[in-house]
Amino acid sequence: MALQKKRFLKVVFLLLPVALAGVYCGTSRPAWTMWAKGPIEEPACASAADLKNLEALLAEQTQKGQLLLEEVAQLRAEISSAKEVKQAASQTASEVYVEMSDWALKSSGATIDMQRTSETYYCKEHWSCRVLSFFYVANPPDTILQPDVSQGNCWPLQGHQGQVVIRLPARVHLTGVTVQHTVGKEVFTSGTISSAPRDIAVFGVDTDGEEETLLGTFTYDIAKEAIQTFPLKNAPFPRAFSSIRLLVKSNWGKPAYTCIYRVQVHGKMAKPESLT
Repeated sequence: MALQKKRFLKVVFLLLPVALAGVYCGTSRPAWTMWAKGPIEEPACASAADLKNLEALLAEQTQKGQLLLEEVAQLRAEISSAKEVKQAASQTASEVYVEMSDWALKSSGATIDMQRTSETYYCKEHWSCRVLSFFYVANPPDTILQPDVSQGNCWPLQGHQGQVVIRLPARVHLTGVTVQHTVGKEVFTSGTISSAPRDIAVFGVDTDGEEETLLGTFTYDIAKEAIQTFPLKNAPFPRAFSSIRLLVKSNWGKPAYTCIYRVQVHGKMAKPESLT
């Protein structure tokens, strides 16, 4: 369609001098005939100089028209390129969203393997703890699978070392893990800092739970933001896992317990053909 329009404009520009010359001849001859006094002979049409000027004008307009067509073609190319860039950006954003989606949400089907998860801390050392136990019950391990990270809403695992095994709602090629201890640095106290996890290791676990693959080790830094994301090695890991084991190897000094507010698991869901 664009090529046909271009050819049509070229034909118009070529025929325009002839048409204008004809109009000039048709209108100027009668006027000269009516008003001329005497036998002076005048040219039947425009003079050669007039035609030359007209041709120069039309040539200039033709050139401008050609430039306009080229600008239109360039604009169309830029629009097409912009659409491709927008589609690519949208696809990239979608991929980033998939990789950063949380596969450890309780509302999405993630659960805790209680048999392979450390015990929850219960205060029994002092009489005050025994009295408070009538009014306070420690949060269960699946607290870390929920988005409520209000102050104190954490899972306290027994001691300065422990682990939690999270069953994912699907087999996932893992890319990273996010750990959160509290709602922010500004609310840290000496107690909450010392109960934060420190050295952590993450393992991919098979369905039967007998074989594990170390995916990465990292340190939760209490001097940084409360939410810290740790990319796993070889991400996305070529092998898909249905569970992960988060091993807390040490905390920041609290001997009685270690508090974890939330754990998020990131990755891409395995395709159906790779599930076997």
